[in-house]
Amino acid sequence: MNSLIKMEEVNITIIGAGVVGLAIAAELSKKYDEIVVLEKHDKFGKETSSRNSEVIHSGIYYPQGSLKAKLCVEGAVLLYAYCEEHSIPHSRLGKLIVATDENEKRHLVELYNTGIQNGTQSLAFFNRNEITRAEPNVNAIAALFSPNTGIVDSHALMKSFYNTATASGVLFSFDSEVNFIKKNKNGYLIGIKNDDYKFVSKVVINSAGLYSDHIAELAGIDIDSVGYRLRYCKGSYFSYAKKSPIKMLVYPVPHKDLAGLGTHATLDLGGRLRFGPDAEFIDTLNYKVDINKRDIFYEGASKIINGLEKQAFIPDMAGIRPKIKGDGVKDFVIKHEDDKGLKGLINLIGIESPGLTASLAIAKEAKDIVDSVLT
Repeated sequence: MNSLIKMEEVNITIIGAGVVGLAIAAELSKKYDEIVVLEKHDKFGKETSSRNSEVIHSGIYYPQGSLKAKLCVEGAVLLYAYCEEHSIPHSRLGKLIVATDENEKRHLVELYNTGIQNGTQSLAFFNRNEITRAEPNVNAIAALFSPNTGIVDSHALMKSFYNTATASGVLFSFDSEVNFIKKNKNGYLIGIKNDDYKFVSKVVINSAGLYSDHIAELAGIDIDSVGYRLRYCKGSYFSYAKKSPIKMLVYPVPHKDLAGLGTHATLDLGGRLRFGPDAEFIDTLNYKVDINKRDIFYEGASKIINGLEKQAFIPDMAGIRPKIKGDGVKDFVIKHEDDKGLKGLINLIGIESPGLTASLAIAKEAKDIVDSVLT
């Protein structure tokens, strides 16, 4: 363990330095001192936070009344404002969700209604002519246009959160994997793997991403009975080696229960085109992209974009999403576990998409809970 922590007791410990843990650290540091962030890797954002599409979502997909819907819509507004204020590279490119037949066209109406109910702004239907004017190479009979969907440099965002937190005195301890959590009269005794050092924290915020169910279990929660167990959902990406034929994001109609959003086309801030992610449940972490998926990606992409060349599809990267086990769409879990006799333990479980978009809104949600514990 590095030498950052030399205190016997701290106010707040955040487990996990992904984009959400970093946003929480930055938000809490405005009001509280003696905050520690523990991260098992050697630097922040090594997993889900740096292996995604970097899309700022607008809140179209998520069930009305869900935390995902609420925090995505709120988070997008906060994130655009933060990027402007702190000069974080981003671009409000806009997105087309496209229908290639009449059945998919009906789904666009459902998505539109969900988006409006969730508070998504400025959605519009495009007919074939409007699509052609906007994106001549897109193949669709109708589309839902979301002008407020964009992209962000997720690493620059995380670096900004990290710098804000450290400037306010937050202590980051990397290479520090938590392997012991026990409630005591002063809060929680926390132990670190490969180190004989333990310390006490009044509040513990579990923002451990892919390992958040494991951390909840360490704290004494039966994760199966409360529905916290995660499944690893791997998403692979292929980049396109030639000039992009599109200028905005292009998505097909999503799969049932949001198991995936189909082979969608995203752009990075340099204009590079990328397709993915797909959805593949796995048992162990594995970030290798299977070249044999090229045909599937090419066929899916060619359904919505004309003129693509198969040989230009190059294996790019893979990310893994912490999906809560079970059927149907699962919401974020953001919960103070005081009803389980664990006052001061705040669990964030299943923070997958739109976690990046919602990160600042999630941070405010976590701060409200911390305020209720410490003030």
